Amino acid sequence: MTSSLVVVGAGPRGTGLLERIAANAPELYAGDGLDIHLVDPWPPGAGRIWRAAQSPLLWMNSHAEDVTMFTDDTVDMAGPVREGPTLHQWAGLPGRTFTDRRVQGSYLRWVYDEAVAALPAGVTVHHHRRRALRVGGPREGRQQVWLEGRPRPLLADLVVLALGHLDAEPDDEQARLAAYARDHGLVHLPPGFTADSDLSALRAGDPVVVRGFGLAFVDLMVLLTEGRGGRHEQDTYVPSGREPVLYVGSRRGVPYHSKIGYDLTGERPPLPRFLGADAIGALSATGGPDGVDGAGFRGWGSVPPGSGGGEVGGGGGGLWPLVEKELGFAHYHRLFTAHPERTAMAWAHFEEAYADGGPEERRDLVAAAVPGPADRLDLAVLDRPLHGVRYDTPDDLQAALRGRIEADLRRRHDPAHSADLGLFLGLLSVYGQLTRLGDIGPWWHGFFSSLASGPPGPRLRQMLALSRAGVLRFVGADMRVTAEDGVFRASSETVPGAVVEARALVEARLPEPTVRRTRDPLLRALHAEGAAETPDGLLRVDRADGRILDRAGRPHPRRFALGPFTDGRTPGAFTRPRTGGPAFRQNDATARAVLTFLRAPGPRPGPAAVPGEGSAAAPASAPHVVG
Repeated sequence: MTSSLVVVGAGPRGTGLLERIAANAPELYAGDGLDIHLVDPWPPGAGRIWRAAQSPLLWMNSHAEDVTMFTDDTVDMAGPVREGPTLHQWAGLPGRTFTDRRVQGSYLRWVYDEAVAALPAGVTVHHHRRRALRVGGPREGRQQVWLEGRPRPLLADLVVLALGHLDAEPDDEQARLAAYARDHGLVHLPPGFTADSDLSALRAGDPVVVRGFGLAFVDLMVLLTEGRGGRHEQDTYVPSGREPVLYVGSRRGVPYHSKIGYDLTGERPPLPRFLGADAIGALSATGGPDGVDGAGFRGWGSVPPGSGGGEVGGGGGGLWPLVEKELGFAHYHRLFTAHPERTAMAWAHFEEAYADGGPEERRDLVAAAVPGPADRLDLAVLDRPLHGVRYDTPDDLQAALRGRIEADLRRRHDPAHSADLGLFLGLLSVYGQLTRLGDIGPWWHGFFSSLASGPPGPRLRQMLALSRAGVLRFVGADMRVTAEDGVFRASSETVPGAVVEARALVEARLPEPTVRRTRDPLLRALHAEGAAETPDGLLRVDRADGRILDRAGRPHPRRFALGPFTDGRTPGAFTRPRTGGPAFRQNDATARAVLTFLRAPGPRPGPAAVPGEGSAAAPASAPHVVG
């Protein structure tokens, strides 16, 4: 009987898995045929986030040359490398273009089509434009995947969930705010995908409190300004008169750092250096707590003496000291090798002392070897730049933050400060290693995003123009939002005593990935039936190959999961070329596990496809069939 694989989610992650199945199949699969069922109401390849039906004003957040769906020899994987074009090569764009998301969607569709075409003869891909509702079946038998609007399930030997970012039910705070808004005729937009939000209730000229200063805010800012007929003329914003006034704040109180605007030249930091496989293995062996917050992250998992894990001189240390040491190494390696004139010591001497020293010794070393304060790395200041900073008036804050954004733009586009690029490469390396540990809490992802996944420089210049035009107002750090006296109120200790009142509140961030509150019925059903979750609500998976774990820690032999809703979350489903993309590594491991299972001998009784779902006899090539 024909084997059957169901992949729920046909966006970038599902497409990446399909590419790895095609790459590994010649080695691992010699079956009589295989039906691959992709279940997703959105277009294959692009999925929901990168679909064509969205505003052309919404850009990619990366240069076109920094986006690839193809592996290279920097990816730590068992499968073969199958190189392919980056987005800019495929689209014929200048490498440093920030193209709109629809172009990326077209690239992803092309990658999907190429992956289907590369599958061996006898493999058929079926796309079902429906939602998957639940998965059933015994651990040792075929699985049933029930689809919306279908009376009979798909039957599958294996199921892989590649669901991407998901909507979520409100948490307690969001539910209270939503209820208050309903009771008082206010507007409350909960966390969600900005491109899918109904912004029509945000009226021209009205104040709107916005909580969140990351990429979701940038989308909101664009749709409520250019999207309403305003335009940017060089450094000046010309309003249409239809814009609301946005009062924005967040934990940090500042926007994410600009994308770096120059290329790497010269020597690349040799990473990983202190946080590599040996250190990760030692940390994993300690069995530290999952789902810790930022403070807990800094003390998690002590490293036994002599383990080779880095901070071992005093018999301990933990995860954060290793992360801090690794990031510092990447930063200073770049400074010493690219800008030696701004250092006071030979790199070889600095590197040896840096490797042997503890935190205090390294601070003294940096003070002696790096004369310029602007060249020294201070991760605490980067994380909380407004901590302890106070301004007398809101206008003082506006001027100060404009100055800060202008300075950030200058620095991030000046190769004289390319130690920042070293830090960026260090962040990518660290994230790739941390994915091997499972759920380490949300703090790290936010910290990484603020430094390494910020907006394009042109977006920050638009932000400055909107601030000067009075359309955008900064509130400050640790912004508090209350609902009282029939309005929303926002305040921050950055400007003591200043309060903003508004009849609209927008939560400018993605929903937290959580299996307990997800609106995805399949994930909720899995959780109810015993799938394990971390304290932060992520689905637990076996880090070796992505198999879903139950609450006893047993991996399910026939169910896998990949993506941001799992404790194997990565920075993205695609990545920069030659940075070892951890998503690629995970896709490859899961693809190989799937193919190894499916090639095993033994009967697999029963049909693999539901009649009418576009099933077809295995042809000489691998067609895409729409169900």
